[in-house]
Amino acid sequence: MDGKANLTLGILFGIVAGALWGTVFVAPQLARDFTGLQLAAGRYLVYGVVSAVLLVPRWPALRGWMEPRHWRALVGLSLLANIIYYIALATAVQWGGVAMASLVIGFLPVAVTVVGSRAVGAVPLRRLAPSLLFSAIAILCIGGQALAGGGAFEWRRAVGFLCAVTALVSWTIYALRNARWLHELPHVSAHDWNLLTGLVTGALSLLLVPAALYFDTTAHTVVAWTRFAAISAGMAVLASILGNNFWNRMSRMLPLTLVGQMILFETLFALLYGFLWEWRVPVLTEWIAMACVGLSVITCLHAHRR
Repeated sequence: MDGKANLTLGILFGIVAGALWGTVFVAPQLARDFTGLQLAAGRYLVYGVVSAVLLVPRWPALRGWMEPRHWRALVGLSLLANIIYYIALATAVQWGGVAMASLVIGFLPVAVTVVGSRAVGAVPLRRLAPSLLFSAIAILCIGGQALAGGGAFEWRRAVGFLCAVTALVSWTIYALRNARWLHELPHVSAHDWNLLTGLVTGALSLLLVPAALYFDTTAHTVVAWTRFAAISAGMAVLASILGNNFWNRMSRMLPLTLVGQMILFETLFALLYGFLWEWRVPVLTEWIAMACVGLSVITCLHAHRR
């Protein structure tokens, strides 16, 4: 496959991953009577079980190259991308709202692109300036309304903001480390690497279950638990199994500076799902934001083709 086709297919995979990942921003609203810790435990338990089942026929081939350092890397990646990230994100959405969480997480493209520009052979940061400018405009428009306005200080909103920042830092580190491991292990398919991450994440999520139950003082009905199970399974399959698979495939096809731009689609789809949840059309600033998302990716793509 030539470089141009690789670039196009990688961007397509990034869009699909963003569409699937955007669903996790709405899930906490669908299960507001459950905590972010419970949502993370439920989602990643299912992710681990599904990954373990799918790994059974592939295990003889995989165990031949697995070393202790690979398992240590998977533990770190699982904590960064899944456990820490989603507990922080779910809490940010429930306490600060979808728009505020989207605003903070929307800085992921800028963070990953800036750090990725230091990699060997990366596009110079000055050539990415137009793309970063459009990204900044989009992010500010996305969360401008949510953060504007006066009123009394709300500690829940402040903690939600800090949780969103925690998720931002955690996922930025993950995106860079995961891309490097995928390039270091060309003999391992993106799907297998995702399943191995899921297996480790599922094992780590077992440690969350006692805390998730202990700190929950709400008496949930059978219907509520059924809804929670369905939401957890949906996030595990759509976001963790399918979304991560598309993201890993994309990470092998695109340079780090362009990988950073692809995260914008998660923010864009999170907003679109939020509009559907609130049953409203975007306002002017939101239309501007979505236009800037597209311009950001187009200008970044142009910089790489040069």
